[in-house]
Amino acid sequence: MNTIYKSEAGANEIQRRYRDMLVTWPVPAEHVRVPTRAGETFVVVSGPPDAPPLLLLHGSGANAIMWGADIASWAGHFRTYAVDLIGEPGLSAPSRPPFASDAYALWLDDVLEGLGITTTSIVAASLGGWMALDYATRRPERVTSLALLCPAGIGRQKIGFLFKALLLRPFGRWGVRRSARSVTGLETPESGAVVDYLVLTFTQFKPRMDRLPVFPDEALRRLTMPILVIVGGRDVMLDSEGTARRVRQCVPHATVNLLPEVGHSILGQTDSVLAFLRG
Repeated sequence: MNTIYKSEAGANEIQRRYRDMLVTWPVPAEHVRVPTRAGETFVVVSGPPDAPPLLLLHGSGANAIMWGADIASWAGHFRTYAVDLIGEPGLSAPSRPPFASDAYALWLDDVLEGLGITTTSIVAASLGGWMALDYATRRPERVTSLALLCPAGIGRQKIGFLFKALLLRPFGRWGVRRSARSVTGLETPESGAVVDYLVLTFTQFKPRMDRLPVFPDEALRRLTMPILVIVGGRDVMLDSEGTARRVRQCVPHATVNLLPEVGHSILGQTDSVLAFLRG
């Protein structure tokens, strides 16, 4: 049994549901498994083979299906590579190297080499945003542009939501569902299916509990590529105003959009991200 899950049955159910969702991927796709030093990595590849590459890195407790609403638009212009992060509830290895190391940059080196990519644009969210920033600060010559949705590692990581989640835990499935809506900011009726999947995931999955390192100013100043940062003013997990302020200070050429009424899950930005990527 993978230690990132609470039970083997729970792991099987999450992965079964994920495979069912992959069948609904809205554009033709290849499923590629890339060997890396951190274990096998699963990637959903779409778009014209001769188009510029675009790497997609999802957030914590998620997988490549996070990009389902965006992929039809982006894959029309890019060769998209939706990567299942290691240590998360996708189909990649359950490895979780320490954040305070170069392990994730080395892992992405292996992923890009296995995919035959020399340089790439990256779109990333939350934990994936941290990994994208870690890579871009260590390998700036390999990242042509960077679009980040609620990225971790810039603003302060909040802990208040953990206490609220713990208070709701005794209320069973209703409490878990309420926690999922609170943490993600997915409060509309239309988001019900997404919340249902999150409830399944966080009932059976063990999320990482260690804090993500915050990038120092000198690391952020190494980011010379075009950058778009979108954050939500109601994010209960990350200090969005702090993120926006530090990006403007350390990366003055970056475009920063703070959406005041949006939580941690930033949806509906397909067109704005595409416009940025296409320059």
